[in-house]
Amino acid sequence: MAATIPEPRGWNTWDVEHHTAWVHLPTGLRARFALRSPRGEVFDAFTWRCGLVRLGHHTPDGGYCAVTVHAHGTELRLQARGGDDELDVLADRGPGAAELVLLLDEAPGFGGAAVAVRDEPGKGIVVEHGGGVWLLECSSAPGVLPEGLVFRGDAAEIRLSRTGAAGSVRARVGRAMEEADAARLRTSGWLGDAGDAMTRALTWNTIFVPDLGRVLTPTSRDFVCRAREGFYGKWALHTWDTFFTGLVAAWADPAYAEGIFAQILDQAGADGMLPNRVSDDLGRTDDRSQPPVGAYTVLKAYLGSGLSGESRRRELLQRAYPVLRDWHAWWASARRGPHGLLAWGSDPVEGDPGSATIDRARRESGLDDSPMYDDAVLDEATHTMNLADAGLNALYVADAEALARIAGLLGHAEAAETLARDGDRLAERTRDLLWDTERGRYGNRWADGRFSGHTSPTLLYPLLAGLPDPERAEALVNDLLSPGTLGGDPPLPSTARDDPGFSTRYWRGRVWAPMAFLAVEGLRRYGLDGHSGPIVDALLRLFLREWTEHSHVRENYPIVPGEDVRALEARSDGLMGWGGLLGYLAVQELADPRPEGWRFAHPGRHASVEGLALSEGRLAVRAGDRLAVELDGRPLLDLPAGAEVTGYERASRRVRGVVTLPEPGDFLAGVPSDAAPGVVVEVRVGDAAWRAGADARGLVRLGVPSPEATAFSLSIRS
Repeated sequence: MAATIPEPRGWNTWDVEHHTAWVHLPTGLRARFALRSPRGEVFDAFTWRCGLVRLGHHTPDGGYCAVTVHAHGTELRLQARGGDDELDVLADRGPGAAELVLLLDEAPGFGGAAVAVRDEPGKGIVVEHGGGVWLLECSSAPGVLPEGLVFRGDAAEIRLSRTGAAGSVRARVGRAMEEADAARLRTSGWLGDAGDAMTRALTWNTIFVPDLGRVLTPTSRDFVCRAREGFYGKWALHTWDTFFTGLVAAWADPAYAEGIFAQILDQAGADGMLPNRVSDDLGRTDDRSQPPVGAYTVLKAYLGSGLSGESRRRELLQRAYPVLRDWHAWWASARRGPHGLLAWGSDPVEGDPGSATIDRARRESGLDDSPMYDDAVLDEATHTMNLADAGLNALYVADAEALARIAGLLGHAEAAETLARDGDRLAERTRDLLWDTERGRYGNRWADGRFSGHTSPTLLYPLLAGLPDPERAEALVNDLLSPGTLGGDPPLPSTARDDPGFSTRYWRGRVWAPMAFLAVEGLRRYGLDGHSGPIVDALLRLFLREWTEHSHVRENYPIVPGEDVRALEARSDGLMGWGGLLGYLAVQELADPRPEGWRFAHPGRHASVEGLALSEGRLAVRAGDRLAVELDGRPLLDLPAGAEVTGYERASRRVRGVVTLPEPGDFLAGVPSDAAPGVVVEVRVGDAAWRAGADARGLVRLGVPSPEATAFSLSIRS
């Protein structure tokens, strides 16, 4: 594996408790920025429920970040340039009586070294910590109070460095902002600010854990930190949360995503099981796992890391495959339930009285309070529910298919065949035993043979696994996505609207991004764009509304229009990485890496995505009057607005794809990456073949005589 991104060094917002604190690694020196009321009350415990106004851009390494907070009637905007041993902070205070305060101490977990601040003639303010000396430079002299250093103007420029640095703080922060902006994932038009929301929900949740000595990107700061009204001490990782977080991160920075995947891959037990949760104070859940989405998300991230197998990040597959293979095998051995199918469960663990209970088995599903499991009981012999779960069995089949692809890509042909056969066997059994003929859909089935009457988007997961034939798939989708069931606005409630267990709370009705992602991916597999397109559009509106109004990327989204889910008791975290899957789904409407190659299409509305991070460079797709695809400014495709390209790959000596134009006509395709300027390439469109020279931009014009899907390729002559 490549080095972890971000590396655990330099100044960054590493401290899980504070959005307005920068910690230096490896020393642990912390600079906390707070607001002080006229009565002397100092506040820096900003959370979504208390004073956190808006998150600005944040690079993974802390090279630039910005945040706006509010306390004591005063707004404060902080911008910082960090990432190395020099920290520049630009603080702008809005109207109000509160003053800016800088508190210097050591972050918890670093040994407890004292911090001393003194004014040294000829040097200025000197900060001593752990045997090291820092120079604190300020645009105006701060007042020294017991609470900290107080800045009374509307703006302050502050620098912490070993020996000082050239250039003003404002200029250095400005340059860092420009560099960060040029490299960030940007979206516009129909996509709105989805790119910003996706990435900030990741980078603002990246922390350093001293007791592990490593960087983590947990579910969210608020969720994992008790001081922020969370459920754990200072950190926790959850298995399926982390896999989805890694997938969203892949387009911001593939190396960053690999580091996130590694965080959970490293938690595998000796039996191959990846735990539901591992945390500082509550430990590991050795009794249970979480839904098997690892191979699917890792493969998707790999496919999105480059335009061909030549450039994709093979090291991700090499790192993940052994762990994912063993986890896959664990499911088959540990969770065999009714009818020889898979069921959620919980194993007995010595010293853990809560293990081997139905509550724990429900938690393994990841859908903690779903009505699907209200009446389930735990079989004491198998330690599984008495309910064969259609969603779990479909995810296992999809996992086997993805693992087989990964094994094949790594050259493990025999293992690939074995995994494919394993998936095929369970697929056949699932088709036979979990198809509810009376209802015309897949269903969960009790041990006594009855089908459960509950409905959720998990009943669409069989499409992700390719279980139904096309006719059956379309029929069940038309049924399940009716407005009174899983359709409507917003679509895909976690429990169907006509389910007797439906409510507006948690997994009993709210919209959840991971569930929506898996369902939509299944619809796309069958080409059911008439369903998937409107669903993605509605989910994007929901996603952007919360982001625009509140700067939130939610754990779950309200199913009732206008419902406010910001209160703690509403159980919807305000900045959770997997919420970015709703933005990811929308970006896929323009650019989607698939096993057969990339799909590029126009969403029917003007939109653009720029800065998709690939191994070759940064990909941009612009959907306007035409559809244009570029790599680092170099055009790859230029097509009419109604065109679609599938199966696209661009390697060193060959470009290939399948194009569908709205009517007979032509389009422009870029030459392979090794092509020299003006090169003559071998062109093939359908059955026709000829030689053509590229224009000055490296494009070749290709005529397509039919509106039907037509294969094309451009190859450098041997």
